[in-house]
Amino acid sequence: MYKSEQLALSLKHLIETGAWKAHEKLPSLRQQVEISGFSLITVMNAYQELEAQGLIYSKEKLGYFVAENPLQAALAKKVIVNEKIEINSLVFRYLKSIQSEKIIPLGSAFPDSQLLYSPKLMQTLAQQAKYRVGYEQMPSLPPGNYELRKLIAQRYCMQGIPTDPSDIVITSGGLDALNLSLRAMTQAGDYILLQETIFYGAWQAAENLGLKVITIPEHPEHGLDIEAFKKAITSYPIKVCLMMLNSHNPIGFTVSDEIKFELAKLLHQHEIYLIEDDVYEELYYDQKRPLSMKYYDQQNLVLHCSSFSKTLGAGFRVGWVYAGKFSEHIQHLQLMSTISVNSFIQNALVDYLSHRHYEKHLKGLRTTLKRLKNQYYQYLSKNLPENCTVHYYPSGYFLWVTLPEEADSSRIYESMIQNNIGIAPSILFYRENKKQNHIRINCSFEMNETIIQALDLMIVQILEIGLRS
Repeated sequence: MYKSEQLALSLKHLIETGAWKAHEKLPSLRQQVEISGFSLITVMNAYQELEAQGLIYSKEKLGYFVAENPLQAALAKKVIVNEKIEINSLVFRYLKSIQSEKIIPLGSAFPDSQLLYSPKLMQTLAQQAKYRVGYEQMPSLPPGNYELRKLIAQRYCMQGIPTDPSDIVITSGGLDALNLSLRAMTQAGDYILLQETIFYGAWQAAENLGLKVITIPEHPEHGLDIEAFKKAITSYPIKVCLMMLNSHNPIGFTVSDEIKFELAKLLHQHEIYLIEDDVYEELYYDQKRPLSMKYYDQQNLVLHCSSFSKTLGAGFRVGWVYAGKFSEHIQHLQLMSTISVNSFIQNALVDYLSHRHYEKHLKGLRTTLKRLKNQYYQYLSKNLPENCTVHYYPSGYFLWVTLPEEADSSRIYESMIQNNIGIAPSILFYRENKKQNHIRINCSFEMNETIIQALDLMIVQILEIGLRS
């Protein structure tokens, strides 16, 4: 047994027997060196091992502390500590591999462009280009076009969320909104909480900012495991949560209003901020639009981020954040990075939204996505092996597929990309190496012969795994 393991076991015994109480500060690294007689490296490794097990947590410049009601085996399985995130290189290689026009984009994060870029929008852009060239001489600085912010604020008000245009900051897409929000609310070494499986942009942001990530699992029925959430926020000094609760990417679930209400109460009780990634908020299938966490926010603890890129096209990289009291700080950060959002596009969106063309476009888009997703679901459910599960939720355009336990979705992706077919392996969304048997499929493309052949090749790859096992 290594010396660090020996020390970790001794310290773990002190915690589990109650000799060290919840939130009690541990001896500093140098004090522990003097007490134990081990080297500084050995002590450091032992503390890091206990932190990875969820038994202790660290506070920047303050040291290490005992976790509340130290996490036992069941909780250790649920809540995962990610001290160092390394995903940017992986995501870069993946995005480069699927960018060619030859690739069948079943791994794309965006809907089929044929469903977006409505004729009315193109007409509006043409009119803007013809009659309003002068305004481009003056850049649209943060917080962005006032009329556009006013229209977005009105949309919040229609959902029962009192909003002023000053609460809104226009950003260069939804990911820019998330990054700016995290930068405004955290610093290197802070703990943030993510869902165990989540859009890779959240992992990238955590890596870029040097954040420590606590993850909680998805609940098989409710989407969000509220009990794991409670345990995580009482065991670690969580600075901010970043979550996707409506039409979750990649899985697809929408968390119920009851769970959202409970989540809002916990955020208020523990004074924890939430950044809500809600870029798929308009792509619901039912008549009733799902509520955002901002609806339940009575203490200005929620920053709501969204975008037009998933409904109007990837080229419309115009997003926003409902920043509230963080508005000015985010604007300062924006001036040091993206500076401003394209004023031409902002003005075109003002015209387009003002004439309610957007509502008609959204209605048609939802109808088409629902039809296509049902077709993909029926085809995959019928043709995939019985030991595969296709997870269907009534929103968005993704299907999340669970493969046999022995399957490695990264290998399937690598094989598919050699045939110019893109899929999204779970390693992009889930950082625990033990569980990489999932893939995300983009279902927004018409099921023509090319798409069916691509799906059939993927099914063959999965069947071959079953034969080998």
